[in-house]
Amino acid sequence: MSFLRKIAPGSLLLWILLLLPTIQANAAGNVQSYTGKHLFSSNAGLQHSELAPTVHVLNSLGKTTILQFPLVPSGIKAAFPKATGLVTIVRGDRDNSTSDTVTLDVQNMPPNITFTVFLIELANKPFGHVEYVADLTTRGGGSGESIFQLIAFVAFAMDARNPGTSKDAQEGVTSGINLEHMGMWFSSLTDAQRVLNDDTLKGTIFDGGNPPLHAGPQAMTDGQTAPVF
Repeated sequence: MSFLRKIAPGSLLLWILLLLPTIQANAAGNVQSYTGKHLFSSNAGLQHSELAPTVHVLNSLGKTTILQFPLVPSGIKAAFPKATGLVTIVRGDRDNSTSDTVTLDVQNMPPNITFTVFLIELANKPFGHVEYVADLTTRGGGSGESIFQLIAFVAFAMDARNPGTSKDAQEGVTSGINLEHMGMWFSSLTDAQRVLNDDTLKGTIFDGGNPPLHAGPQAMTDGQTAPVF
């Protein structure tokens, strides 16, 4: 598991940072992608042409990088076809910031349910290597959000006894297995069986703690083959 630091939603600076992409998008009439070299920090390693087509890299100042991509329903698609998710990742100037701020907003989800959030090797089954990074609990109307800090753009997983390497167009050859996708799972199998009206669902590994396999199926995914970050 990652050691994460939650960000207080009441922080004025944070809300300004989170509202910036929305203000920019509204001013332009829609979200646009920018590929000018001024956009990317030298540490970000982003090549926009190699990202999935659902990813939007937003215009930003100096060495800051801001990108957004959607999550779409997977395991809840039949029961909640209108469920949506939007992920915003902000990387600041590496002279002043050593982690990335991730905001996950969801709408039209199962109400009053806790979901786990994972960075994953593969967007869909069998998922591959994973990293548990956050929880999100929806409100009565099915909306919710989670804000957390971690290393996102160069996230990876490995067994240190045999770490191996990865290679992609973003970063070249790297240690371990790159984690370039995101998914959400029911943290409780019981909740999933009740919400989806399916007692045949089996437990999964996608939550920490006791007992084993107490989590439910995947609920949301970025659904892409190419990296989303």
